[in-house]
Amino acid sequence: MPDFEHIFRPIRGRRSFEEVAVSIKELVFDGVLQVGDRLPSEIQLAKQFNVGRQTIREALRLLELSGFITIQRGGGGGATIKNTILSRISDLFLDAFRMGMVPIEELTQARLEIEKVVLHYAIQNADGEDLRLLQENVDRARKKIKKNIRATEENFEFHTLLARASKNRIFVIVVESIMAIHGNYISRVGFDLEVSRNVVTFHEAILKAIKRKQRKRAVDLFTEHMLDVRDRLQSLVEQENSERRFSGDRAGILP
Repeated sequence: MPDFEHIFRPIRGRRSFEEVAVSIKELVFDGVLQVGDRLPSEIQLAKQFNVGRQTIREALRLLELSGFITIQRGGGGGATIKNTILSRISDLFLDAFRMGMVPIEELTQARLEIEKVVLHYAIQNADGEDLRLLQENVDRARKKIKKNIRATEENFEFHTLLARASKNRIFVIVVESIMAIHGNYISRVGFDLEVSRNVVTFHEAILKAIKRKQRKRAVDLFTEHMLDVRDRLQSLVEQENSERRFSGDRAGILP
C-alpha cells in the first residue's frame, strides 16, 4: 500500500480538479498506485492536495469517467484504482453507433481492414496455447449448433481470441470495441440458427488455414465471412425499418 502521507503534493491552479486528476493518473502510470489500491477519503485527499472537498469530488468524478477508478457510494465506500479504460472505449464506440454515426457499411469496412491485419499477426505470432483456445472455441460452438442452440457468444469470442493471438494489446482493445457495436446490432435484429451455423463453418475453415499458415486462404475466407455477415445484417435491419414504417403508417390511419 502506498504511503499516502507523502505521495500527493499540494495543487495550485485555476482548474485544480484537473490537476488533481492528472497527478493521480501519473501515480498510476508510474506504478506508485496500482489496481486494487484504495484512495484516502475526500477529506484526507483535500488536505494533502491543499484544495477543497468539492475539487476532490470533481477530480474523482473525472477519473471515474476516464476509467481509472471506481467509486463505491455509501458507508464504507470510497475510490479504488481499477482499470476500466477498455470498457470506456467500447462505450464511446457504442455511443457513436447509437447516435447513428456508424452505419453497417462502415462497421464492415472497419472490421474487415482491421481484422485482416489482426489475422496477419495471429498467423505469425499464435502459439500452441492460442491455437488450443481457438480450437476449443470452435468445438464448443459446433456442439451448440448440433443441439440447435445458437453459438453467438462463442462466435464473438473467436474474434477476440484471434486478436489476443496477434500478441498486440491495441488490437485486442480495438477488436473488442468493434465487436461491442456488432453485438448491439445483433441484439436488435437477432441472428437465427442458420446464420450461427454458417458463422461457425467459416470460423472452422479460417482456423484450419491459420494452423496451416495459409495466409491468403485465411484472408479470403475472412473477407467472404465479413461480407456475408454484412449482407445478412443489412437485410435484417432493412426488414426491421420496414416493419417500423408499416406500424407507423397503420398507427396514422387508425382512429
